[in-house]
Amino acid sequence: MSAVQDLIAKAERFLRTAEKAIELGDYDTCASRCYYAMFYLAEAALLTRGITASSHKGVITLFGQHFVKPGTLPRDLGKALAEAYDKRLIGDYATGLGITREDAEELLQTAQHFVQQVSDYLQRQP
Repeated sequence: MSAVQDLIAKAERFLRTAEKAIELGDYDTCASRCYYAMFYLAEAALLTRGITASSHKGVITLFGQHFVKPGTLPRDLGKALAEAYDKRLIGDYATGLGITREDAEELLQTAQHFVQQVSDYLQRQP
């Protein structure tokens, strides 16, 4: 299995985990898993062009530069990835704050859309 295929499988697994977390009322974990599902697919897309990054912000920036800005993928995906990163930070590290059920439900829908769109793109690649 290639690195791209490994990342796709991991993204799909993390998305399923996010779905289970929201069912359990664990909204912080849902946000984290949603973000990582998106992050892994962004990494997979970059790998199809031989591009890697050494940080989360690097992946987000390069995904925008190479896929969103030129119109290869819809603009909303770049914004969604950046916003998911911010919510993941709250879910993983904030004290006193947390991800609400509404935030988690919205992020889960966004992540499902992102995963579908990027997976469709990746399946069309040779």
